Amino acid sequence: MRPVLVRLHRWFGVAIALFLFVAGSTGAVIAWDHELDGLLNPSFFHARTDGPTLSSLELARRIEAADPRLRVTYLPLAVEPGHTLQVMVWPRTDPKTQQPYTLDFNQIAVDPATGDIQGRREWGAVSLARLNLIPFLYKLHYTLHLPFTGGIDIGTWLMGIVGIVWMFDSVIALVLSFPSAKAWRKSFAFRVARGGYPLTFDLHRSGGVWIWGLLLMMAVTSVSMNLSNEIVRPIVSLLSPLTPTPFSDPKLAGTPQPGKPDLTREQVLEAAGKIAADKHIDAPPGAIFYAPMLHTYGVGFFAAGKDHGDGPLGNAWIYLNAETGLPTGATIPGKGTAGDIFMQAQFPLHSGRIAGLAGRIAVSALGVAVAILSVTGLMIWLKKLEARRRQTRGLPQKSRDTAPADVEEQATARAKRTERRERVASPQ
Repeated sequence: MRPVLVRLHRWFGVAIALFLFVAGSTGAVIAWDHELDGLLNPSFFHARTDGPTLSSLELARRIEAADPRLRVTYLPLAVEPGHTLQVMVWPRTDPKTQQPYTLDFNQIAVDPATGDIQGRREWGAVSLARLNLIPFLYKLHYTLHLPFTGGIDIGTWLMGIVGIVWMFDSVIALVLSFPSAKAWRKSFAFRVARGGYPLTFDLHRSGGVWIWGLLLMMAVTSVSMNLSNEIVRPIVSLLSPLTPTPFSDPKLAGTPQPGKPDLTREQVLEAAGKIAADKHIDAPPGAIFYAPMLHTYGVGFFAAGKDHGDGPLGNAWIYLNAETGLPTGATIPGKGTAGDIFMQAQFPLHSGRIAGLAGRIAVSALGVAVAILSVTGLMIWLKKLEARRRQTRGLPQKSRDTAPADVEEQATARAKRTERRERVASPQ
């Protein structure tokens, strides 16, 4: 059985190593995405004008009036002192062509005191320009910037499948890391003094053992992030019922009716406020968004600057039909079935925000560790590949410290020999 697991680990690891290197290295950076984005682009994040600010609803009206081609789809309802109001926009339909207007941006930074636009950018654009760098890395992390093909989000599916393979490979790696109960200590050791290949091997094996639980958690949550509706929710629902939302159940999504206008943002906020009171949500309304494809509004409840889900299980959201204002679902942290709470925990776990600042530091360090494990795994594979080629050609092996022999198999053989010697030496 072990030789089969060795081969599976080898080929699973080779198949996903590059993807995990990208995910790990970018994940280490985007754990601090807003802080780094603000440092790189102060003119986009910091308002030019001090003093009293206009309401977010008024600013949204001014943005849409100044450019009828767009609709504000994500609107923070409060702004941190000294910061710009950053809104997301979506192109409206051109009545002449019945096609969406062409926009070269989807995010706008507005001075909340004057309504002046301080910057525009396409969040997630393939660009290494300073203004686009952090959003580029964020989207690279989970989609690799691969395009939609035939209505399928290729990048999201690919990285989700990588997460699934990573889950199975993590279990296999743990089994292989303990070839013998007698030699378990070696699986936690690092041969620093030896250096070279032995240290590379230990960084990969022992390094993975020390943080194995965190690695498995990251693999599981990565699948939840990319393939929630497709894979994770159906599996979780077998164990615990899940409360549907418009994002998980298309039947709850609204359908635009010709001639029937949508509710205004003010009307949506009024309806959401009543629902929030019934559900005993204490936080103030923090943002409102409109999902065009679902004809649904969402209202989040949090304080200014807390829109990234800094609570242990994220923020509360209420979803409403854009035409009728009737509730179509809600996500309330800590409320619902066991399955609901499990799903609520996925992003906070993946981002580390479930444990506050310490959690984000841990996730950033874990991203670096994933990148190192990917590199050392490839180095070990290349060494063993070289050894097999030399053996095939009948060439002598290199010195012991740098020989690419299968250290894992050697350790197993040594452990078995030790056990046999102990059995022979032990009294009957």
